[in-house]
Amino acid sequence: MKLFLLCLLTMVAFAANSVLNKFGVSAGGMDPSLFALVRILAGAVVLTGLLVLRDGGLNWVASGRWAAVVSLSAYMCGFSLAYLTLDAGAGALILFGMVQVTMFLAAILRGDLIPALRWAGMAVAFGGLCVLLWPDGAGGLNLIGSTFMIVAGVGWGIYSLIGAKSSDALAATGANFVIATPLMALVLLPITTLEFSTPGLLSAIASGAITSALGYALWYQVLPRLQTSIAATAQLSVPVIALAGGMLFLGEEVSIRFALAALLVLGGIALSLRR
Repeated sequence: MKLFLLCLLTMVAFAANSVLNKFGVSAGGMDPSLFALVRILAGAVVLTGLLVLRDGGLNWVASGRWAAVVSLSAYMCGFSLAYLTLDAGAGALILFGMVQVTMFLAAILRGDLIPALRWAGMAVAFGGLCVLLWPDGAGGLNLIGSTFMIVAGVGWGIYSLIGAKSSDALAATGANFVIATPLMALVLLPITTLEFSTPGLLSAIASGAITSALGYALWYQVLPRLQTSIAATAQLSVPVIALAGGMLFLGEEVSIRFALAALLVLGGIALSLRR
């Protein structure tokens, strides 16, 4: 029961990133670039503190460091910019779907043996993303926002693939956050305005320090105690929790199109995870 509750808490933290980001750049009136910078900085501070307490400092040297930093930055930037136009639930669904697609394509490129059921599951999931993103002239998703979230999903997928090879994922994440902070500042500051409100600023800090830094730290404590298939299946709950949070805190509504897309994406991924 304790493991289940810790896993659930982690999924809530991941979903809360979508709700906090949507609130910060929408209701909070915060510039999305500024939100991303505050989020990465707050996460870097908290992760550094955790690693100083645990190890006495950060380990800066690791294979694939710069690829991880660039993919993390792409995720952070795309994630914040996407929520100017996307709802929390729809954004989380695109993100989660693209993460799985990215990791599936990586398995193909590695030459992994992929069972027919997994091919079928990912085909269904990709079909769900097409349903969600297909332009129909009837108030579908914003193309620019969807593109930003696709970039974020690819970035997080690549970051996850790199992190899977790390012997100490928490230490790697802490160093990646710290290095990504000035890199993102270099890219985003020229287009950043200082538009923010106190609620927007607090949501960015909470997203970085709590639901990102502490959420990742908790997840890395839980992961070794879970089977890979269970860990992957647990993440199916993230878009659903994000949707519930969007409805509860942001007044978002569920369309038939979104419900169908969610059923296809999550059902397809669940199918691909079956043995």
